[in-house]
Amino acid sequence: MSGGVDSSVAAALLKNKGYEVIGATMKLWQTSTETTVEGPERSCCALSSVEDARRVSQMLDIPHYVFNFQAAFERDVINYFTTEYLAGRTPNPCIACNQHLKFGALWQKARELGADFVATGHYAQIEYHENDHKYHLLKGLDNKKDQSYVLYHLDQMTLAHFLLPLGGLTKTETRKLAKDFGFLVANKAESQEICFIPDNDYRRFLREKVPGAIQPGEYVSTSGEILGTHKGFACYTIGQRRGLGIALGQPMFVSAVDPVSNQVTLGPETDIFSTLLTAREVNWLAGPPPTGPIGTMAKIRYSAPESPAQIIPLPGNRIEVLFRQKQRAITPGQSVVLYAGNEVLAGGIIE
Repeated sequence: MSGGVDSSVAAALLKNKGYEVIGATMKLWQTSTETTVEGPERSCCALSSVEDARRVSQMLDIPHYVFNFQAAFERDVINYFTTEYLAGRTPNPCIACNQHLKFGALWQKARELGADFVATGHYAQIEYHENDHKYHLLKGLDNKKDQSYVLYHLDQMTLAHFLLPLGGLTKTETRKLAKDFGFLVANKAESQEICFIPDNDYRRFLREKVPGAIQPGEYVSTSGEILGTHKGFACYTIGQRRGLGIALGQPMFVSAVDPVSNQVTLGPETDIFSTLLTAREVNWLAGPPPTGPIGTMAKIRYSAPESPAQIIPLPGNRIEVLFRQKQRAITPGQSVVLYAGNEVLAGGIIE
């Protein structure tokens, strides 16, 4: 329970179905940012968010615990976040948090408390199919809120002990239910920032976290011509146009980031379109990897549309993804997720 509307309604729906519910808030990051139920939910770690979760739990007459996972969060999310940027990649901390904290540390705590399931307010659905005796992860009913993309790492054991009460609802319906339940968080705004960077300035965060690691370097063209000076390769991501601090007479975009040479390659927008990627650490949710090429839909980031693609399995738990249409700004460090209709087939980290 983050103190937001989604997890609050999820808890209420489960209790109404007859489950014995325990509210659990994860203390992940120390921040001075505070909010109220009327204001933006800038951080699930803010004291006001913990109080909002506690207040909802009291209304539901369920126990509420706060678990201190700051050490695990530092190790599995913060360190990952900084390491990826300093390797020239663009991380996805929400996926790392889901994988290691919500379905790692929190599930361990749930078992210690004797619980059978962990439930969250994600907009996705889980179905058990008798024909193959497997659990399948499906998109949420609300296409605008579907969060199946960030859950591609789940395995059969986790899916069997995971509940998604909001998967069949729209966000509008969730807010209406929250009002019906009398929750003060019914109109609470959603966070748009990284939870441990309330000002959303990840460059400042990296400079403070790893002093001296970000140094100025060269902007270069695809032909190797030096174009100017940048602030440090970790300050840029594939496809970036704004904030380059250089005028070259035409719109220029980041097409490559090289942590070894500390060079950032700039080019026209056509340079950031591609049809091919490889991905590592691929997780197939409901079956073994294919033995040969298959056709699926795939998306290269949470906000990207799905696009037809051919998937070619590679050794070492990797895949090659060949899109029919060019994709804009395929970014190493982000995840590619494969779909068959409404079902998540697999996902992995873009190399």
